[in-house]
Amino acid sequence: MNIPLLDLKAQYASIKNEVNAAIGEVLESQHFILGPKVDECEKAIAAYSNCAHGIGVSSGSDALLACLMAENIGPGDEVITTSYTFFATAGAIARLGATPVFVDIDPNTYNIDVSQIAAKITKKTRVILPVHLFGQVADMDPIMNLAQEHGLVVIEDAAQAIGAEYKGRRAGSIGTYGCFSFFPSKNLGATGDAGMIVTNDAERAEKLRVLRGHGSKPKYYHQVVGGNFRLDAIHAAVVSAKLPHLDSWTAARQRNAKRYDQLFREAELPIGLPAVATNRHIFNQYVIRSTSRDPLQAFLKKKGVGSEVYYPVPMHLQDCFAYLGIRAGALPESERAARESLAIPVYPELNDSQARYVVESIGEFVGAAAPVPALSRT
Repeated sequence: MNIPLLDLKAQYASIKNEVNAAIGEVLESQHFILGPKVDECEKAIAAYSNCAHGIGVSSGSDALLACLMAENIGPGDEVITTSYTFFATAGAIARLGATPVFVDIDPNTYNIDVSQIAAKITKKTRVILPVHLFGQVADMDPIMNLAQEHGLVVIEDAAQAIGAEYKGRRAGSIGTYGCFSFFPSKNLGATGDAGMIVTNDAERAEKLRVLRGHGSKPKYYHQVVGGNFRLDAIHAAVVSAKLPHLDSWTAARQRNAKRYDQLFREAELPIGLPAVATNRHIFNQYVIRSTSRDPLQAFLKKKGVGSEVYYPVPMHLQDCFAYLGIRAGALPESERAARESLAIPVYPELNDSQARYVVESIGEFVGAAAPVPALSRT
């Protein structure tokens, strides 16, 4: 059996007419940069995230960069974030000449360990940048309390968490800014790189709109130096066409995650399973743990099961951040997660027989004495 980590073709087949029609409207209009389709997408994503403003940008990476630019972050400033994340989180900070200050993770959720943030705050700290990894919101109340106490801005990296919730609040709506990615592999994906910033601050929203267009307002008049961070209309149209399906896709991912939980536990396999700490985990990834992760991944590949390591090297051990002088062992949970974590297929179209095959293949690797039992029916 061949089971990819993500089957975008299956998703496209189910909404092909809607997506093609949305793209066709843009082609007929020949309005490709910003414009009405982007406006429509911005309003829809802002409403979905319970925010007042949406600012379409060129990628989730540029969303982070633009927010930091809007706060005039630069040399001499420090930004507290997690080491266990995609490079864009830390890269945006360093690109502006600021210093990323890395905090270890909670080993259960893979999100930033909020108990360690206070000790990292200095007079140079300007921003706390939590990452809602794998589709689960970080523990935001303590973060917001620290931010209020120290006068800090909070930028939520919600690239993997659109629609996730924390105590009834949507990802992206809790901090000063929320940053989403519409990279094709995300739960809500465009046809290439695309992203969105949401905020409830009208003044900041306007500043972001200026920054994404080279800092120009009016056209060709520049009071600030911005960048080319504009969202393309085709990407916006595709995202808008997909958005009405997002909640059903999320529900399917949650069902698949629950089925995995049950299969793994009934098979009594020595595999670490994801912990759900918030009331709406959207499972952008279903990540298991194994002390034999690399051999397990190689075995699954031979069995035709797709998997991915998110992420093999934490940020504090990346060569480009060697200048920070952080040695191996400094953030042990991030380093352990980088050695042990493995994402397995959890996309909405994954069916029962495929999920069972994945678990049976893992059971075969660990030497399970018996086949995976059938799911109990209710």
